[in-house]
Amino acid sequence: MADEPELITVGQLARRVGLTAKALRHYDRVGLLAPAVVDAGTGYRLYSAEQVGPARLVRLLRSVDVPLDQVRECLARPDDEAAIQQVLHRHRRRLQARLDRVRGDLHRTDHLIEDGVTTAMTDQNKNENENENDKQDTSGPAGDERRLAAGLFNGVWRLLEQEERSVEDDDRMLHMAHASRYHWGQIGTAVNRSRGEWQVSRVYSVLGRAEPALYHARRGLEICQEHGTADWDLAFAYESLARAHAVAGDKEQARAWTEQALAAAEDIAEDEERELVLSDLEAIPGQPRFW
Repeated sequence: MADEPELITVGQLARRVGLTAKALRHYDRVGLLAPAVVDAGTGYRLYSAEQVGPARLVRLLRSVDVPLDQVRECLARPDDEAAIQQVLHRHRRRLQARLDRVRGDLHRTDHLIEDGVTTAMTDQNKNENENENDKQDTSGPAGDERRLAAGLFNGVWRLLEQEERSVEDDDRMLHMAHASRYHWGQIGTAVNRSRGEWQVSRVYSVLGRAEPALYHARRGLEICQEHGTADWDLAFAYESLARAHAVAGDKEQARAWTEQALAAAEDIAEDEERELVLSDLEAIPGQPRFW
């Protein structure tokens, strides 16, 4: 007679894999990880020893907030490392888009602080009443060019924030980033120009194009250094170089610029802005954690 398969309780499985019994019961209820047997009399959940591996996979994926439907996708092919890596890469792009949304909100907030809420509301009302030809007219007064530069800058953020982009979206994002930088060069301050270079470099890094990402990252840093710009703009200039070198596959340079960014981050006055820099550094592909 064949040996009976080993069965373990929900508490035993929880201890083996590092999940809580409550989490395991939840995963049963949503159909993610059902027990091998449920005792008809007591309702106790019993799991087979073969479920330890899948349960550990669930814990690992959920520890980085992979959505349940994608965890389920991985459980359907637990030995297919390539498929699991694809899920993780898609999840990473979503997390990066989420981070870009926060950074975009911060930049838009900076524009509101610099220009004033009343001015922004007036500009919005004006834009709503302009015809399409007026919106494309960059030959007007300085205020119009500034609005155009800011609008393009914010438009790039909205595209960066999209979790799924088409090739056409990527093209539009790149051209808008260059156009924004051009108009900031006509009407903006040194800070506007350095942030414009940073954004162009970020777009190229997102698109996996290392050489132009490096060029624009260097230009952003040069502008900061030429005008004595410090605080978070300097830290992000270093961050852009670290990211571009990581895209180029130069881990040594990526690490060196990451260390420069960390040192600059220590001088950032606002805690939230410092945390944003640190979060961006953590998101650079292939970099170890330094803090």
